[in-house]
Amino acid sequence: MFEEIKTSNDGELVINVGPQHPATHGVLHLLITLNGETITKLEPNLGYIHRSIEKMCESLSYRQFIYSTSRMDYLSSHMNNHACAMIVEKGLQVEIPERAEVIRVLISELTRLASHQLWWGAMAMDLGALSPFFYSFREREVITDIMEETCGARLTMNYIVPGGLMADIHPNFVKRVKDFIIQFNSKIDEYDQLVTGNIIFQNRMKNVGYLSPEDAISYGTTGPVARGSGVSCDIRKLYPYSAYNKVKFEEILETGGDSFARYLVRIKEMKQSISIIEQLIDNIPEGDFQAKTKAVLKLPKGEFYQRVETARGELGVYLVSEGGTTPYRIKFRSPGFSNLSALNHMVKGHKIGDLVAIMGTLDLVIPDIDR
Repeated sequence: MFEEIKTSNDGELVINVGPQHPATHGVLHLLITLNGETITKLEPNLGYIHRSIEKMCESLSYRQFIYSTSRMDYLSSHMNNHACAMIVEKGLQVEIPERAEVIRVLISELTRLASHQLWWGAMAMDLGALSPFFYSFREREVITDIMEETCGARLTMNYIVPGGLMADIHPNFVKRVKDFIIQFNSKIDEYDQLVTGNIIFQNRMKNVGYLSPEDAISYGTTGPVARGSGVSCDIRKLYPYSAYNKVKFEEILETGGDSFARYLVRIKEMKQSISIIEQLIDNIPEGDFQAKTKAVLKLPKGEFYQRVETARGELGVYLVSEGGTTPYRIKFRSPGFSNLSALNHMVKGHKIGDLVAIMGTLDLVIPDIDR
C-alpha cells in the first residue's frame, strides 16, 4: 500500500498510496508528501480505469449511449441513466407518463439507499470496524433483490429508456418495498449504536478534513460533501425533476464541515429517502409506463443540458446534436471528479492515518472520476 520513493534534502518523504485497491474502493494512485507523519501535499493520479465513455457515447445511438453511463458511478447507475434519458426527452419534447415518473423516483431513492448503505459499511470498515459492513449489506441485499426482480439486474440497471421505462414494475414490487421500509425503520437505530455514537469513531472523524463553505463552492463540490459544509445544492430541491415536486422532504445540511458532518449528512439522507418512498409507494398512478417514441431517435440540432442528484452529488450531462442519430458531443460533469479535487486541501496538516477517514467521507467511486 505504501511505498517510499524519495527523500528530499529538507527531510520530506514522498510515498505512493495505490494504485492497487488499498481502501479507496477503486483504482486510484495518490502521491503524498510527508513531513514526519504530517501530510504537506497530495496529488491524485487518475486514469487507471479510464474507458473513454464520453467518446464511446458519440458513436452510439440515443437509445444505446444511456447504458454506458451505468459503468461510471455504478452505485448510482439508475440515476445516471435517468439523466441521459431526460436529456434525450428534452430534445424530443416528449411527455413522460406520470406512472413512469413516479417509478423512476422510487427506483432512484432505492438506489440512493443502497449506495449509502454500502458507503456506511465500507466507511466503518476502513477505520477498523468490520461488523457494520455485514449489517449494511443485510438491508442492501433486500434492495438489490427488488432491483433484480424488477429490472433483471442488481447493479447496472439499464431500466430507463427515452420516454419512460423498459418494462413495468414487477407485481411484487409494492409489497416488497413496503416490507423493506418496515425492516429499515426497525434497523436504522443500529447504525447509530454501532458507529455514529462510538467514541473511537467520533475521535477519528471530528475536526478532521475541514472544508469551509467557501472552499466547498470554490472546488465545485456537490452532494453530501458540500452539504456537510452547509452549502445548499440538492438538485432535487433546487431544480425538481420527475416526481420530486410531488413529495415533501428535507435537504440535509450540516455546518460542521468536517468528516463527521459529511457522515451525518448521509445517515440523515437515508431517512429522507425512506420518507420519499413512503409518500409514493401507495400512490403509483395507473396507465402507461412508456410514451410512444420512434424506433430510431433523432434529436434536433442544438445544445442540451440536464442535471440530476446522484448519491454522490450533481451529475450534469451536456449534449450537442447536429440532427443525426448519434450525439455529436457528450460531456459528463461527474460529482466524484470535483469532490476529489478538494482532497489535497482537506488533508494538508493531518496525519497519514487521517487520510482514509477523509477519503471515506468523499465516497469516491473511481470510474465516475476516470470516465
